[in-house]
Amino acid sequence: MHHTATLSKNKINSYVVKDILDSSPEKLLIKVYDFAVLNSEKKELLKTNNAIQELINMLRFDDESYRDLSISLFQLYQFCQEQARKNNFEIVSKILIELRESWIQAINNRQQ
Repeated sequence: MHHTATLSKNKINSYVVKDILDSSPEKLLIKVYDFAVLNSEKKELLKTNNAIQELINMLRFDDESYRDLSISLFQLYQFCQEQARKNNFEIVSKILIELRESWIQAINNRQQ
């Protein structure tokens, strides 16, 4: 029985890996937001902060046209990490959901 559970888990894991590898940068960004929101709603400090750290890692400080936006998002992400550490997950979820929606709108507008 354990063998069957391992096989099923491996199939799921390979599906997730393929989905991630086939994703566009925009889709990956939304997936990280989804993960951050989900774990914030579960009040999972470590996973929430790890996801927010990934969002920070995606920022582009090296490109002049993105620098101001990156600085603003960096400050907001740091605020979210601080609030998560203070167990204020409701505000973290609210901010992340709003940012996620803003990114989806921006991505859709760019694709039109």
